[in-house]
Amino acid sequence: MAIIFFVTAWVSAGRWYCTAGTMLAIFALASVGCVALGRFTEDAWGKKDPGVCTLDEWAGQAVTYLLLPLGSAGWREVLLVTAVGFVAFRILDITKPPPARLAEKLPAGWGVLLDDLIAAVYANLASQLLLRGGLLGIV
Repeated sequence: MAIIFFVTAWVSAGRWYCTAGTMLAIFALASVGCVALGRFTEDAWGKKDPGVCTLDEWAGQAVTYLLLPLGSAGWREVLLVTAVGFVAFRILDITKPPPARLAEKLPAGWGVLLDDLIAAVYANLASQLLLRGGLLGIV
């Protein structure tokens, strides 16, 4: 959550394409790392999708924040958008709506990653509806 706030408020200075580019880079790097290390983390900790592996969370958060309305927002709006995305992702990552729970059963790093990415797509859509739909007074 702090990364998206920092990237949006200071690094990209409200330029949506900088924020989107940064989120795509985080998504790509975290996804590759998660798939590459997935089998190792599951074997090392003896369970499916061990909590010690957070690359899937990084990838999921990046997808959640992709193209949210942050273009010319001030820091308060950025904080609200960041919080909405974070809460939406956490709720959907924990509840794992279909087909996320099924994806979790995929082998190695794919199962670790894809359940979070599915939850992230749902979280992005929910956040877009809340924020762009005017329900929270943004955009």
